[in-house]
Amino acid sequence: MRKIILSTESGADLPGDLAEKYGIQVVPMHIIMDGKDYLDGSLPVQDIYDYYERTKKIPSTTSTNAHEYQEFFATIRENYPDCFIIHIGYTSKASSSFQNAVIAAEEFEDIFLIDALNVTGGLAAIVLYAAELLEKDPSIEPERLIEKIEAIVPKARLAFIPGSLEFLKAGGRVSNMASLIGALLKIKPCIELKDGKLMPTKKYRGKMGGAAEKLLRDYLTEFDINREQVYFIYSIGLDEKIKQRMDELAEENGFRNIRWIQAGGMISTHSGAGGFGVAGLEH
Repeated sequence: MRKIILSTESGADLPGDLAEKYGIQVVPMHIIMDGKDYLDGSLPVQDIYDYYERTKKIPSTTSTNAHEYQEFFATIRENYPDCFIIHIGYTSKASSSFQNAVIAAEEFEDIFLIDALNVTGGLAAIVLYAAELLEKDPSIEPERLIEKIEAIVPKARLAFIPGSLEFLKAGGRVSNMASLIGALLKIKPCIELKDGKLMPTKKYRGKMGGAAEKLLRDYLTEFDINREQVYFIYSIGLDEKIKQRMDELAEENGFRNIRWIQAGGMISTHSGAGGFGVAGLEH
């Protein structure tokens, strides 16, 4: 029986223990800071925020390039000869990474690519759904597994509140004026994935604690999320009291499993410190 290997990018913020548990291969994206190129995951996220505090400059990010994907896929094949590779990628609507994977995959056989049209915890939810299916049925045919993954992609829902409008502005998600007004009025935009694009949808006034609670309530009202699992995403700096409150609300709403995911360098560079998000899969 030929083995199936799952892979994704660092922008999924897949917790290391789960990547190891399921044998999921993760290729790093890039963070450009102070003229230097860092592989996502190779430097502490706190360094990004310290750099901003020191220089008032926000690092930029770049996708995994085609050559890196070729090496990545080749290494998987060396470690797992004759395997099938199913790569579940970061949304093609916000990065060239998926297209670079497509280019690299042309050099190989039996590599299947799925555009998750999602990022961070939304992407992780899809990848972990696939990993659990594979764990339950290791003999599943690749085509059948791909069908199931592709069917769940439109059911993955992600919403988050960035910790800093300055960081969000640097990523091109809001205009300068919107950022200025938001800061003055203490408005926190909710960002959601719509057809693979990061779109500002709602606006919340006040402190992060209240905004996070409103976000979660709106999210659970809008989407029929499977109560088996919910993922909470946070960037460094989110108050522990907010985390405790989100856990309480999740339990009150019948979630059987709650998993916190720390935003890595790639996502933190766009969200800023103290951000909060929620991801799950609809029925």
